[in-house]
Amino acid sequence: MKLGWAAGRVLAKKGSGPVLVGKDTRISGYMFESALEAGLSAAGVDIRLLGPMPTPGIAFLTRSTRAQAGIVISASHNPFHDNGIKFFASDGTKLDDDVEMEIEYELNYPMRSVPSLNLGKARRITDAPRRYIEFCKSKIKNNINFNDLRIVIDCANGATYHIAPKVFEELGAEVILHAASPDGLNINDECGATSPSVLQQLVKESRADVGIAFDGDGDRLIMVDQQANILDGDDILYIIARSQVENLHGAVVGTVMSNLGLEHAINRLELDFFRASVGDRYVMELLLKKGLTLGGETSGHIINLDLTTTGDGVITALQVLETIVSTDRSLSELTRDIKKYPQLTRNIQFDTQVDITKNVDIDRVIKDSEDVLGDTGRVVIRPSGTESLIRVMVEGKNENQVENLVNEIVDKVSKITRSLH
Repeated sequence: MKLGWAAGRVLAKKGSGPVLVGKDTRISGYMFESALEAGLSAAGVDIRLLGPMPTPGIAFLTRSTRAQAGIVISASHNPFHDNGIKFFASDGTKLDDDVEMEIEYELNYPMRSVPSLNLGKARRITDAPRRYIEFCKSKIKNNINFNDLRIVIDCANGATYHIAPKVFEELGAEVILHAASPDGLNINDECGATSPSVLQQLVKESRADVGIAFDGDGDRLIMVDQQANILDGDDILYIIARSQVENLHGAVVGTVMSNLGLEHAINRLELDFFRASVGDRYVMELLLKKGLTLGGETSGHIINLDLTTTGDGVITALQVLETIVSTDRSLSELTRDIKKYPQLTRNIQFDTQVDITKNVDIDRVIKDSEDVLGDTGRVVIRPSGTESLIRVMVEGKNENQVENLVNEIVDKVSKITRSLH
């Protein structure tokens, strides 16, 4: 509630428009929504409630309704008992750092309400899903339809449950639906982009052309080809880049976790490949800095600034399906030219506030390990942005070497981190 109030205080100084509030399907969203609404109202800001909506849908509606800001209540791919809050600026992009600092500054003050006459008013935008559905459909060519495609869609019991099926059905696809019955507790529960095994099985059983799994808030996806092979964000980024080479201003952005095989495949398209830190914020920063339009993460978070202002799972899926239809090639054919290096990631529990990115012992472990791998491998050790974990990634040409090395590094880093507690 105080965060809503602090944000409202800052925004009220900058303009007079409403603030949109949307959420995913986890049960605590009701509580967060009510508290934010009360805080914003106490600051004298009007509220527009969207209900369950994908994160990119909230970004789109923030921009199209000329709202001052959009608030998303979601913990993305995390279990139902987690939740979080993120903000969009009026143009549908993340808030500027200086605005975030202003909000943090306001949190230091005691909360007080404006006079009753000036309280913010709240109302619900009942047609929000339909507006976003039409927006998504508008992003592919008018002469393209999916009449010949059979698609399995896994909505993760999350925010796309009432959006994605309609988008693909209205474009002509035969849709087989999975995990589209949210109950507040089953979001991301053995379903969605982080658990694609059921999707693989459904694609096999139904002889589908494509499987699509979204995460809980719908800003990213994983796909499955007709042979039930998983395609991650690297594969998807390559498919889109290959179909748009002439429009990419000479380069594509990935992250430090992007597979070397993707980098080499992008280079074969005569495009440069730049790496950002992990996180869509950093991908976006590098896109804007380099004047580029296409970037993404291995997790399936793809940003195409020619179409949207943020990562959008539904629109990304539409781009891939449009490529399938326009080229008359299957997903497995479209990814044939990307040869990935073996890559393994292990997690280490780590719940202190120590910044491991400046730890000399961990830096030494990285250097020693990369010396072993030579020019054909990489080591990345980084804190997770959403969980109390350290992620250790090793990549190289030899699968056995990669597996042995990642186990060695986990042992060494675990010993180092225990000394930091």
